[in-house]
Amino acid sequence: MVAKTSGTMPLGTPLPPFRLRDTDGNIVASTDFADDDALLVIFMCNHCPFVRHLSQQLASFAREYMPRGLAVVGINANDAQRYPDDSFDAMKREKARVGYPFPYLHDEDQSVAHAFGARCTPEFFLFDSERELVYQGQFDGSRPGNGVPVTGDDLRAAVTAALTGNEVDAEQVPSMGCSIKWKPGNAP
Repeated sequence: MVAKTSGTMPLGTPLPPFRLRDTDGNIVASTDFADDDALLVIFMCNHCPFVRHLSQQLASFAREYMPRGLAVVGINANDAQRYPDDSFDAMKREKARVGYPFPYLHDEDQSVAHAFGARCTPEFFLFDSERELVYQGQFDGSRPGNGVPVTGDDLRAAVTAALTGNEVDAEQVPSMGCSIKWKPGNAP
């Protein structure tokens, strides 16, 4: 496990477009969320201990905020050839196991991860109603083994501000997690 931190996309950056297949076989596009008040894009995977550490609370967080106008998508960009636990079939099983209420998308060619400048899992990108980046920070201060409870407080504050039309605090602690598992020759 190689830990990386997020934070490569400047605040105010427009949402990079995407069009990816979800675990149900549907094509999900960034334009599908045009009417939502905010959009949270999460780069995640199945096997990363950082993602597994907060997966249940992440699902609860999404169930709490999606009815309030937050659209959420998870994107797995890991190389499934070298990491079979992150294969498309494994994604289907993981979505069912955890109960994620949001689409879980497969970025097989890793082009969307490149467009976002994603570096780790989990990595959170929150876009406001104008689809400009307002938050790229941590879920909270909890990490595997550090004894800090998983609350989602940092992301919760950002999402609440975005949904109520308030300014999101620009002081953001980067997310930390496993590095994205790039295909050979595909690393940024």
